[in-house]
Amino acid sequence: MIKTLWGAAVLALSLCMDCFAVTTCSSVTLRDLTGRRALSIALLFSVVHVAFLATGWFLGDLLSGYVASLTDWIGCLLLLYVGGSMVVEAFRQETVRDLNRLRNLLPAAVATSIDAMAVGVSLSMSDASLRSLALEAPVLFVCTFLIVLLAVFFGSRVGKRFDRVAQIAGGCVLIFMGFNILFNWI
Repeated sequence: MIKTLWGAAVLALSLCMDCFAVTTCSSVTLRDLTGRRALSIALLFSVVHVAFLATGWFLGDLLSGYVASLTDWIGCLLLLYVGGSMVVEAFRQETVRDLNRLRNLLPAAVATSIDAMAVGVSLSMSDASLRSLALEAPVLFVCTFLIVLLAVFFGSRVGKRFDRVAQIAGGCVLIFMGFNILFNWI
């Protein structure tokens, strides 16, 4: 049991590292971060991550060929949208649009969760039992929740200190991450 729990934790941490990068970058636009808002952002990312893992698991055999061919493009486009929005808003003279509203946050949560779907597909195809999914899902939820919560507070502090420079840099990092999905630069 300890060995499988350790494996689930390692898998969960590796899956939520992109959540850390994306939420750190996108939360630089938050000026008045409340605990409630940070918790809701972390909850959204966690729920989407686990939902994509489970969806990948249950649709593994049915969609494996299609999912594998589309994940790179979907992830790239979603990150380009979020990152591009940040850069454009940084250059506008008006008040910065809060990138953590649901219409802007949901694409980021989906983009970072596509890997979880692919892992769900691979777990399903490797004949892992449904019991292993029942272990992976809660561990992934907790890890993602804690990582995103940390990232939101960190990104908000960086954004307050460096303002538009942090917003432009964060947007550029997300754009780079999007292109890196397609071209495997690093």
